[in-house]
Formats: sequence, structure tokens, C-alpha cells
Amino acid sequence: MTFSLIAREPETGHLGVAVASRFFAVGATIPFITPFGAIASQALVNPLWGVEGSKLLEEGQLPEAVLKTLKDRDTGHHQRQVHVMAANGQSASFTGSACIDWAGHKAAENISVAGNMLAGSSVLEDMLTCYLDTNSLPFAERLLLAMEAGEAAGGDKRGRQSASLTIHRGEAFPWIDLRCDDDAQPLAEIRRLLDVAGERYIHFTEMMGSSSNFSGHADRSKIEALIKAGEEARRAENKPSSSRQFDRQQSKGSTQS
Repeated sequence: MTFSLIAREPETGHLGVAVASRFFAVGATIPFITPFGAIASQALVNPLWGVEGSKLLEEGQLPEAVLKTLKDRDTGHHQRQVHVMAANGQSASFTGSACIDWAGHKAAENISVAGNMLAGSSVLEDMLTCYLDTNSLPFAERLLLAMEAGEAAGGDKRGRQSASLTIHRGEAFPWIDLRCDDDAQPLAEIRRLLDVAGERYIHFTEMMGSSSNFSGHADRSKIEALIKAGEEARRAENKPSSSRQFDRQQSKGSTQS
């Protein structure tokens, strides 16, 4: 019922998972990312593959060993589809024998794709080709373009409903975690959200704390300067905001906190 990809940006070690499905809220149960690797657990999804698999990656188990351990524990494994990528980009995949056609998985260096209930094998082939052919683009854009290529090839044969895009930059928390839970064009909505994130949110993330710098860069003026520069660039390009935000009118004498 789902197609997904896991990828690693070799220059930075950043990990990303992108998912789309004719199923509600796939971003709630399928993607798992930690500093030790990434997992996408789908088909007749059992989120414990992501939870327990992440622990095994942290213990230093290789992706193939992680999948073997999880298969041995789950009597329903023939209905599961899971792919795993370690922090170094090594990956392994499993498609259970009872997954609904078309179902399968493919991989290349630093990328793994998998899907079930697909229009055909071309969904994964086109995802893989698109990702590999766009290595000059930003990581998030590559992930989204690959998902759009899979959808253009037929995607989930039942239709469309939800999608997600999650990227971690070596931390336990995400850098970007975008979800569309119920929409006729979920990938288009993820693209809009990514555009909105670029207006303010991504600038803010550059100031957040990290495992190597707990305090981050707690200087609001730097954030505002980056946001202002972005606004000026969009005005120069005559590009309106993609946000659907609502701003309340501030009364005279009000203060901001």
C-alpha cells in the first residue's frame, strides 16, 4: 500500500526517509530515524520493527542482522515489508511473501527504495533513477523529486492519500519532519510545506542546539537577518509566499514576547 525511500547524503551523513501511500497518515508509523540509521516499516505495518530495529542499529548490528532478528521475532513477517539503512549508508531490505503485488525493493549506494501494492516495478526503478540523476541538487529536493517520479510511474495502484518527508542531521531529533495525512495530492502538499519551511523554519533550525553544541546559536538577530534576506530574494523573483498562515492584527501599544 506504500512506496518509500531511505537515503544518505554522503557528504554530510544526513539521513532521510520519504513515504507516500493510499493510506491515512503514513508518516505516523513508517519512518524511523536515529543517529545510528533509518528504517521504513510498511505493508501490513508493524511499527515495532522500527522501534526495535533502531535499538539494534544503536547496538552496532548490521542491517542484514537487524532484519533477521526482527523476522525471527515476528510471526507475521510474511506480511511485512521493511528496509533498513545504517548510518554509514549500508542497507538491507525485506519484502514478505504475502505482500500484495506489485511488491519489491531495490537499492544502490546510499539509497534504498521499496514498495507494495504498486502499479509495477517501474515505480521503484524511476525513483532510483531520479535520485541518482539529481546528485547536484539539495538533499530534500532529491528525496521529493524521487517520490514524485514514483508517483508519475503509477505509485500506489489504489490512489493517493498521505505522504511524509523526514530528514535527520545526525541528531535524535529531525531537521525536517513534514507530513500530509489526508489529501488527494499529498506529495504536492509536502512540496508546498517544504517551500514554506524555506521561508523561516529552516533558518531557525540553523540556530538550534546540537549534540556538539548544546546551546546552539541563541541570537535572534541572526535568525531575523536570514529571514529578511530570504524575503528580499523572493520579492526580487516576484515569488509570493506559499504559507497559509493567518496573522492577527496587533493593537497599538502591544508588546511582543
